[in-house]
Amino acid sequence: MVKGPSAGDALKTEQLDTTAIEDGGAADGQLTGRSRTRRIVGRVVTGLACVFVFAALVTPTEYARLTPGAFVRVPVEGIVGAVLLVVLPPRARRVAAVLAGALLGLLTIVKVVDVGFDAVLVRPFDLVLDWVLVGPAVEFLDTSLGRGGAIAVIVGIVVLAVAVLVLMTLSVLRLSRVAAEHRRETVGGAAALWMAWLAFAALGAQLVPGVSIASGGTAVLAFDHAREVRTSLRDEKVFAEQASKDAFRGTPGGRLLTGLRGKDVVLAYVESYGRDAIEDPQFAPQVDAVLDAGTKQLRAAGFSARSGFLTSPTAGGGSWLAHATLLSGLWIDNQQRYRTLVGSDRLTLNRAFQRARWRTAAAMPALVRTWSEGTFFGYDKVYDSRNIGYHGPRFSYATMPDQFTLSAIQRSERARTEPVMVETALVSSHAPWASIPRMVDWKDVGDGSVFDSMVTDENPPWPAHIRDEYRRSIEYSLNSLISYARTYGDDDLVLVFLGDHQPASTITGPGAGRDVPITIVARDRRVLDRISGWGWQDGLKPGPDAPVWPMSAFRDRFLTAFGS
Repeated sequence: MVKGPSAGDALKTEQLDTTAIEDGGAADGQLTGRSRTRRIVGRVVTGLACVFVFAALVTPTEYARLTPGAFVRVPVEGIVGAVLLVVLPPRARRVAAVLAGALLGLLTIVKVVDVGFDAVLVRPFDLVLDWVLVGPAVEFLDTSLGRGGAIAVIVGIVVLAVAVLVLMTLSVLRLSRVAAEHRRETVGGAAALWMAWLAFAALGAQLVPGVSIASGGTAVLAFDHAREVRTSLRDEKVFAEQASKDAFRGTPGGRLLTGLRGKDVVLAYVESYGRDAIEDPQFAPQVDAVLDAGTKQLRAAGFSARSGFLTSPTAGGGSWLAHATLLSGLWIDNQQRYRTLVGSDRLTLNRAFQRARWRTAAAMPALVRTWSEGTFFGYDKVYDSRNIGYHGPRFSYATMPDQFTLSAIQRSERARTEPVMVETALVSSHAPWASIPRMVDWKDVGDGSVFDSMVTDENPPWPAHIRDEYRRSIEYSLNSLISYARTYGDDDLVLVFLGDHQPASTITGPGAGRDVPITIVARDRRVLDRISGWGWQDGLKPGPDAPVWPMSAFRDRFLTAFGS
């Protein structure tokens, strides 16, 4: 006889079924929670990828235009890219997304470097010619931040560049997958944005001056740099052709600089002394007061001065390019041209003095190692930070105050009986303007230890104060030159001083130009009579309508004016 299930067995079965149902419900709920979390995380990641790509497409390449309004734009590259990725088959889409992401990552890095170059050198980065500037940049970091700080900055830059490249590729890949999953919405959104882009482009709509809402900047960036690569590769040949023409190459020494026979000529570059220093309302009242007072003081001492403007080949930095341009009579606006120049037989202004039987010297306080180019320029003696006799403190980037440099020139060169031509670069007005010396009595300068009490451990000034510190440094450098001429000037001194370039756009703002003031000071009226046809204005400060020459024109005009 077969027995059926008892009441107890039935109860147990019911309990098991109930437990199973409850366990299954709990499992389903747990799975649903995990899916919800994944969806939220996925949407956040997609949103971040979208923001990252969008920012890369619309970020301006000019430092002064980096404002919130500059990011309210419609990038045409994003519209076209979205449509292309949607219509491609899956495998081709993935390949295209990886390539597009890598390219956009590289362009983003170039764009960031362009912003940095614009902030410092007021121009974009040259993909061919500017790699040689890495060395001077590292040296500047080393002197400003110390070895540890410089290493930290360099490592951070490398890590950031790799991160941008990798994250941009992953971001475009993710967005392409999302766009393909929502094909209809993507095409519809792209069509709407395309119509908006056309409308903004037709109206020329802008929220930030010079930045169109209808953006195509990334495509233009790629095109401009590609074109620049071609120009840069051809530049060496173009420059060699220009350098081959030199009207003074064969001029005998007896016919050179006859109008300056017996004179000591001091040619001084004032770091970052640009036109804005004497015309911008932020700086002009104080700087012009120094120049006006100096004009009166020098006139009372029997001196006269004439001033004009030169257009420098560089801005914000690259002082040696400006020096080479002035001395060679050639436009030296990149390192390739500079290297070609110093490997040639071009007659520089220094070498012209040397050929005409002047003793020639250079006082370059920023140099911390042997300067091989000194032989090319034509110096009998080069003074640098190691042999100029300075035993005082360093003032941020400046190895020594300008007053000491001028004192060393007087002691080491002008005290000689033979006429001398001295070129010097005054660096107290060099960025970052963190520590500025004060004038002392010239008889107290000595070996520079008198400046020990003036140096500070201050960090570079905050942006709110950096313009004031820049202005103060220019005032100091100009006061040093004026005081030097008053103290040591005589009938045989001819002082030529000028700016090497405008300061960075962080100081001047956008659109400042590249003009720098230049002044010639002399007690012998016959010297200034030689340049009466130049149209330069009386005094240490050129007015707004003073003549403006390319800096490369100075050598030929100077040799012509003072030659036989």
